[in-house]
Amino acid sequence: MVGNDGVDVAQGKIGELWVRGPNVMLGYYRNPEQTRAVTNDGWLKTGDLARQDADGALHIVGRSKELIIRSGFNVYPAEVEHVLNAHPQVVQSAVIGRPVEGNEEVVAFVERIAGATVTPEALIDWYGERLAPYKRPAEVTYKRPAEVKVVVALPAASTGKILKHRLRDLL
Repeated sequence: MVGNDGVDVAQGKIGELWVRGPNVMLGYYRNPEQTRAVTNDGWLKTGDLARQDADGALHIVGRSKELIIRSGFNVYPAEVEHVLNAHPQVVQSAVIGRPVEGNEEVVAFVERIAGATVTPEALIDWYGERLAPYKRPAEVTYKRPAEVKVVVALPAASTGKILKHRLRDLL
């Protein structure tokens, strides 16, 4: 794992996962600019954010393109989604960043189970007990109301992957 400066990060710290080997692509066909953007001295920059445990286990914690920087702190959408998805009336959730003047705020979209009655307010209470304030979807501590949007279904590809770019269109 490598930090923004291109230097290896300490074990247990989060960095971008770089890979290389005979099975890894060498670059984009006839596109040297894009190749330079994703390679460095034979390494492929995957865009995956990961950390490695002392026993060598690798944990993917998010994507660098999805990273939300809020008041100088890194917010990994997967961490917020994990907390929301643990609620018994939530099927799944998706968290994205929304640019605001000089900052980003966290916005959560939640799909409830059939017949669920949990409200955005109840979900705010739920994650309020489980997340640091800077990781929470925008709320009064940041001079904005909480931003938890309940949707009937999250937009997904045929593979089941949530299409976060479609959620940005809803904002």
